[in-house]
Amino acid sequence: MTRTQDHERLSELKKILIVGSGGRENSIAWALAQNKNIQQIYVCPGNGGTSSYKKCVCLKSKSESEASIIKDCQRLKIDLVIIGPEDPLAAGLADKLRKSGLIVFGPCKEGAKLEASKDWAKTLMIDNNIPTANYWTTESEEEALRILESYGGPLVIKADGLAAGKGVTVCKTIQESKNAIEEVFSGKFGSAGKKIILEEKIEGPEVSIFALTDGEKLIVLPPAQDHKRLLDGDKGPNTGGMGAYAPATLVNQDDLIEIEEQILKPTLKGLQNKGIKYIGVIYAGLMLTSSGPKVIEFNCRFGDPECQALMPLMGEELAAVLFSCALGELEKSPKLSFKNTCSACVIAASQGYPENPKKGDIIDIQIEPNPSLQIFHSGTKINQNDNLITSGGRVLSVVTQGQNFNEAFQLAYKSLNKINFKGMHYRKDVGYQVRNNYSG
Repeated sequence: MTRTQDHERLSELKKILIVGSGGRENSIAWALAQNKNIQQIYVCPGNGGTSSYKKCVCLKSKSESEASIIKDCQRLKIDLVIIGPEDPLAAGLADKLRKSGLIVFGPCKEGAKLEASKDWAKTLMIDNNIPTANYWTTESEEEALRILESYGGPLVIKADGLAAGKGVTVCKTIQESKNAIEEVFSGKFGSAGKKIILEEKIEGPEVSIFALTDGEKLIVLPPAQDHKRLLDGDKGPNTGGMGAYAPATLVNQDDLIEIEEQILKPTLKGLQNKGIKYIGVIYAGLMLTSSGPKVIEFNCRFGDPECQALMPLMGEELAAVLFSCALGELEKSPKLSFKNTCSACVIAASQGYPENPKKGDIIDIQIEPNPSLQIFHSGTKINQNDNLITSGGRVLSVVTQGQNFNEAFQLAYKSLNKINFKGMHYRKDVGYQVRNNYSG
């Protein structure tokens, strides 16, 4: 195929369907809409902010079943489907869409085990010499407690399956570890907690690394760092994420090359050795230890809120790059460019998040987005009176860019003062690692 034919194939990308309803999918839709060749972006089911972006509309299927999505894609002549969340990927949605003839960015069910089973992912790491913490796996509470007693110190306790980012407890004491083991086996995480991972604690700052792949080649994106804990000072319960920034300054370009060679490429090779053509995002959550970067966990999709911080840094080639990945032809895509600016993301959450988020409160936004300010919606919807209301725990992401992180975060927090809903909560210290003017 000639370069002209490559260009013609990429120019066919006019209509995109994004599966999901969160801030991640909202930000991807916004970013892809920047490409002048894209005519329409459907988000299924989307949220209260989807239609506020040019070219973007909510697609409210009669059901969110595979059959309904396939029927809608065929009816609308969708050129590319992007699957945002982990649950439909783990359930095999990408396989079913591909079987119907659709072009899909997102891994197959077997590939999604990279996130859907921590035990499966750990085995892949060990088999391919990918650096990670030592661990034990068991399906028995009694055996888990024996392992803990034999180890003689606190361990990190993880539910094996998908638990919406809340199935991991980093324990400071043996008693905390015992409590976490009992919690997993109590059924709190449903089927995700049938198997448990006990992991040695490793020390160091965390960083999120994302790579786009067509199953053969990789493109590594700028690094990001998120804030998992609910409260300032990294205190309180774990959440899906309360904010993020990019590019993270913890790793430089040489570090990224090393991470690609020691972690990302061996992961892709390990997947290939299992007969898996992995198309989509490989998200490596790393800890930068004194002996080098180690994988804490893998995810099979973009992180949320890291995605919201990253998307404004992407060049308009992103749509063509994702399409090329989905076609298995990454080498034919245009080079993906990144903006040389600093991006900050602060999450506004509802009262009671993460355990019992309050819903149904009217949201008042007194600011207009501009080239340096985006408001990405997560837990929002439009009610019968055409009011924007809260509908989930993490409600909005306020994302801003600046020449430095001080400038970016100053704009983010200034903008948050112009948003209001009952019980609104956000961390005041997001990005403290890179804010010179943050006093703690």
